[in-house]
Amino acid sequence: MAIALIPIDVQQGFDYPGWPRRNNPDMEANGQKLLAFWRGKGWPILHVRHDSVEPDSTLRPDHPGNGFRPGFAPQRYEPVIGKSVNSAFIGTDLDLRLRRLGIEKIVLFGISTDMCVSTTTRMAANLGYKVTLVGDACFCFDLKDETGETIPAEEIHRAHLATLRHEFATVMTTAEVIART
Repeated sequence: MAIALIPIDVQQGFDYPGWPRRNNPDMEANGQKLLAFWRGKGWPILHVRHDSVEPDSTLRPDHPGNGFRPGFAPQRYEPVIGKSVNSAFIGTDLDLRLRRLGIEKIVLFGISTDMCVSTTTRMAANLGYKVTLVGDACFCFDLKDETGETIPAEEIHRAHLATLRHEFATVMTTAEVIART
């Protein structure tokens, strides 16, 4: 079964002021392990980048935050899929690219677990891909609920991984992916 790795929105803009506290300080190290493993195998990697259309966003194309985090820049022959919404499949040619490569299974990781990673995971499963989500290579942010109380990023991350595992993806750690793929 042909397989591809898809890092989602691993961009510098999430480190700028204004973003809430995040969980999982090991996300970058785990993501870099996945990239090194994939590159060592010579398997396809398709990078997704959020190109925000919001004028104040740290992820808009003319902002330095749009750039990839250190160690996550695409290498030769690794395409970049620019998107402006949560799903990497909406308004892009990601599905077409994957189908042309004969990809049936995708492995996802990135930022943030509850937003673009979750939306892309759900849509990939709905499109018929066999999806693996690498939970320890994702992070998300604290969020306020309707009463103004903060829900810790750890709880949001855990709940989203559980929901995605229930119906849309196999959730694994970086070590499990490397050992079993």
